[in-house]
Amino acid sequence: MTRQPSTTEAGLQLIRDFEGLRLEAYLCPAGLWTVGFGHAQGVKRGDRITEETAERLLLQDVAAAERAVRRQVTKVLNDNQFSALVSFCFNLGETKLRVSTLKDLVNQGRYAEAADEFPRWVFATVNGQKRKLPGLVKRRTAERELFLTPA
Repeated sequence: MTRQPSTTEAGLQLIRDFEGLRLEAYLCPAGLWTVGFGHAQGVKRGDRITEETAERLLLQDVAAAERAVRRQVTKVLNDNQFSALVSFCFNLGETKLRVSTLKDLVNQGRYAEAADEFPRWVFATVNGQKRKLPGLVKRRTAERELFLTPA
């Protein structure tokens, strides 16, 4: 039986670094109340958490993103490829992964072409307008680099 890939510490740190740690709820660029390391489920204005709770929520959210990647990807991945896709899914959600050419190319075993899809996912709707966000450019670059890093 083939070992299931898992999110590496580098993958977790990538998520931590790009999400940032906020112990008080804030509105993210997508207009969702968010707390900790990008946790949005059930968060409302005024919520506050501890660093310990933020880390626990991060691990729960990463586990959900891992399950989503496992549902969507049919090819064998190394831990770095898997971690990059988990970060992508953590940030954008399973629906975006499911409809992406990135996922399709991975499932066709066309890994180098799949890696070149990361930079396409750098736009967000802000105040009703589609905008290229510098933070997403940096994140997708880091995810692409991790995806291409041999395990």
